[in-house]
Amino acid sequence: MPPDVDRVLKLLASPPARPDVSRGYLDLLGEEETHDTFAQRLMRSSGLPRIYEQAWRPVVFGLAKGGLLGPSTEQEYALARAWLDLAATPGATVLDVACGPGNVTRALAKGVSGGVTDGGLMIGADASATMLSRAVADTPPSAPGTAEVAYVRCDAVDLPFAGATFDAVCCYGALYLFADPWAALASMARVLRPGGRLVVLTTHRPGLPLLGAGLGALSGATGIRMFGPRELTDGLTAAGFSVVRRRTYGLMQFIGAVRGGPVPGPSRGASPDRGEPSEPTGPPRSR
Repeated sequence: MPPDVDRVLKLLASPPARPDVSRGYLDLLGEEETHDTFAQRLMRSSGLPRIYEQAWRPVVFGLAKGGLLGPSTEQEYALARAWLDLAATPGATVLDVACGPGNVTRALAKGVSGGVTDGGLMIGADASATMLSRAVADTPPSAPGTAEVAYVRCDAVDLPFAGATFDAVCCYGALYLFADPWAALASMARVLRPGGRLVVLTTHRPGLPLLGAGLGALSGATGIRMFGPRELTDGLTAAGFSVVRRRTYGLMQFIGAVRGGPVPGPSRGASPDRGEPSEPTGPPRSR
């Protein structure tokens, strides 16, 4: 068994007796596949993974972030590395929730610009077999100075990992697709160690009545949830996080948070620490 998969198995709450790694990733779902909304069906399609990183994400996310006024994709990655404080955590164990084709997973795994350093483990988790097949194909073997990278097909809401397992968790461009984002946040809180960091890139619904109503109708038709101005920060606090950083760009928002207090059970939150003020909405500085 590949050494990276062996490391992943040790992190699971209930490791399978006969792990399936036949497709290059650890498959914990088998033939189980659900198609709930239009957006979720699109993410599990065979065509989107081929164009996601080069075309779909730059165009769709670029427009949602306000075009040239928003951060570039590389600035997004730099912000994630900085807010997760990976450079200060040698040998970190990091989880990328709903990793898709692995673009953010690979960016976090870099041993440069504040990425996970040598000896660390970077895990990308997703429910889509087509996305993970693309992730495996596009991820080169680990080079000196970088983390080992492994992919797991699993329920991205009810994460299969043991509690207090990860130093950092990232969820970029996915929380708005989950039928129950609050259960997803609680699951991320559970697998984070106390003091562990979370960074989220998700939707933002401006507080304008007419625009808000239009976005609400679009959300209902597509299955893409538009989070209100305080909805996500309040949800993170309820899940046991201190919200320490927040930036908004157009219809998107970045939030960085720290896990506070004891690790919660599956449905029990911990008391949050006091959060720091939100940061200005200027472009993130590359590191």
